[in-house]
Amino acid sequence: MKQIVVLSGKGGTGKTTIAAALAHLASREMSIVLADADVDAANLELVLAPEVQESQDFVGGQVAVINPQTCIACGVCAEVCRFGAVVREENGYRVDRIPCEGCAACFYQCPANAISMENSVDGRWFQSRTRFGLLFHAHLIAARENSGKLVSLVKQRARLAALEDHSDLLIVDGPPGIGCPVIAAATGADLALLITEPTISGAHDLARILALTEHFRIQALVCINKADINPRRAKEVAHFCTERGVPLAGCLPYDMVVTEAMVHGVPVSEYTDGPVTQELIRIWQQVKDHVLVRSAETLSNGYIP
Repeated sequence: MKQIVVLSGKGGTGKTTIAAALAHLASREMSIVLADADVDAANLELVLAPEVQESQDFVGGQVAVINPQTCIACGVCAEVCRFGAVVREENGYRVDRIPCEGCAACFYQCPANAISMENSVDGRWFQSRTRFGLLFHAHLIAARENSGKLVSLVKQRARLAALEDHSDLLIVDGPPGIGCPVIAAATGADLALLITEPTISGAHDLARILALTEHFRIQALVCINKADINPRRAKEVAHFCTERGVPLAGCLPYDMVVTEAMVHGVPVSEYTDGPVTQELIRIWQQVKDHVLVRSAETLSNGYIP
């Protein structure tokens, strides 16, 4: 089972649009499992119409809770809290769960044993069935932390399902940026497809995400989305890829048909066979060649990286 991850240095570059199209194209040739690792703003489900089969709470950590019946209002908890999470009230103290980091300093220092540490349910994760294969996705409650931990959980469940079903490919729609959730999404990937746009910020963010994949020694391909809105900048991005020795998988044109497909809730490659889909097919062939064919050739040659 091979694993590819679709990443971008920033949001709004068309990452999910391309991941959904790859899911459609790949599923016509092999068995796949999908993971939406953008747990802060999961939207792959919007174009895959999943049927939820399993749903479970995500416990991201613990928070302190003060029992008002046993609290003696000594104020020790507020003194030891470094995050300002303990709030003074008329009859004692309470913990504000948003700034509480779950360090348990107040729990250990409370002389009246009035504080307990309780699990914090920070979201839910789902296993769903789509027409292309199983989809694992999640929802992190707003302002809650540990998104990297939830990404790891989603990835782990998806990988286990892919191994149990002997699936050929795991496609991960990663989160934007270069933070911990991105690292969690990229871990173990055989190939990263990096999506960028022909803009100054797009080039800057491409350099950052490429530095990340190089650091973790993940093979990368680049796709320039909406390449024709600024041909000169697109050439600069292509030149940058050449200088860094990173293959350019393709250049998608700007086309309103992509928006139309999203409005209808289907991948653009399933909605039309126009220029965008033809380029997506070419990109899928590039991805398949790098992650499947060349891996097989490497194994047959006995090469050990």
